[in-house]
Amino acid sequence: MLDQSYYRKADEIIAHYGRKASSLIPIMQDIQGEYRYLPGELLTYVAAEIGISEAKAYSVATFYENFSFEAKGKYIIKVCDGTACHVKKSGPILEALHKTLGLSKKKHTTDDMLFTVETVSCLGACGLAPTVMVNEDVYPRMTPESVVELVEKLRGEGN
Repeated sequence: MLDQSYYRKADEIIAHYGRKASSLIPIMQDIQGEYRYLPGELLTYVAAEIGISEAKAYSVATFYENFSFEAKGKYIIKVCDGTACHVKKSGPILEALHKTLGLSKKKHTTDDMLFTVETVSCLGACGLAPTVMVNEDVYPRMTPESVVELVEKLRGEGN
């Protein structure tokens, strides 16, 4: 069960966009921006508040890959595995992250909620391959060693 502060924040966001079905996506974006994921209970609440079915809200949320129902860490690390990055060895970078953070293909977020590691098809920085993105910052020409250094730097900032 979510803390009441989640519902108060949802009410603020709903008030900003208006209680109408067309506000669903921007409301979900703002909620996810606030909490780094979309709590299912809150999505159900939003649906009722803007007058749409829970099924409709969930169908929209699951259609768009950007929305996540799983809590994410403070630092979301996206490892590009597009053609250019893959050829330039993005696999060992992902392996280094998994080993350093104690993660796997099934476990994406550290227990301390500091890091989430995801693979993406393309970051649009093919000339800088292999690339990693942390939240909104792009890191070019990464190696397994440089990504471990980056994690240690972020770990120092995040605590």
